[in-house]
Amino acid sequence: MAKKRAASYEEARKRNIEENKKKLEALNLHHLSFAIQKPQPPKTPPSIKQRRPKVDVEVTPTRRSGRLAKLQGANYLEFEQVSEKIMETPRRIIQVRSDRSYLINQPNISYEAKERALRTAQEIESQLDPTFPSFIRSMLHSHVTRGFWFGLIKQFCTSHLPKYDCTVTLVDEQGDEFDTKYFAGRTALSGGWQGFAVAHKLIDGDACVFQLIKPTTFKVYIIRAINHDSS
Repeated sequence: MAKKRAASYEEARKRNIEENKKKLEALNLHHLSFAIQKPQPPKTPPSIKQRRPKVDVEVTPTRRSGRLAKLQGANYLEFEQVSEKIMETPRRIIQVRSDRSYLINQPNISYEAKERALRTAQEIESQLDPTFPSFIRSMLHSHVTRGFWFGLIKQFCTSHLPKYDCTVTLVDEQGDEFDTKYFAGRTALSGGWQGFAVAHKLIDGDACVFQLIKPTTFKVYIIRAINHDSS
């Protein structure tokens, strides 16, 4: 009985398959699916890039605007000649060794001697050319003994000195020059002021007149307090 049922089921399945094939052939779907598919083009080998032949390029001068073209080019030979002349005439800058042995036997200067040195400095300043601004400072212990930080008069610096850090040159009465570092923010001299103080053996109580003879150059007149001390 079971064998008959299986045989009838298999026959029914085959009949369904045959009927479905006939329906597909009637609709022509099988041929349409092949027609829709596009054939892929055959792969071609990658092309080899050919190098361009080198062409000699003619070098032409750089384009300049009409206004700049009228100007003459820089004469570097003349510039070098001027630089050599400057190097041949060196400034009288004194190199000072840090010998502060004179401070060991430094005498005690009286208050009266300091005042007399200051008055002498005021007399010297009154005889200077007023077209060149000047100021007076009495040397303090911190200026010439320890630290060697020399604070200038703020009002004078604001009116006459640059607003930025720069090199300020001090010229003594013999014409010797000493370069110092000027700090505009703190209106003070350092980095070279010690050399000037040691070279001239400045001590507490000495008075100095600073005359601005150039934008960043001072002529310095030194008045010794020890010469005014009668004690």
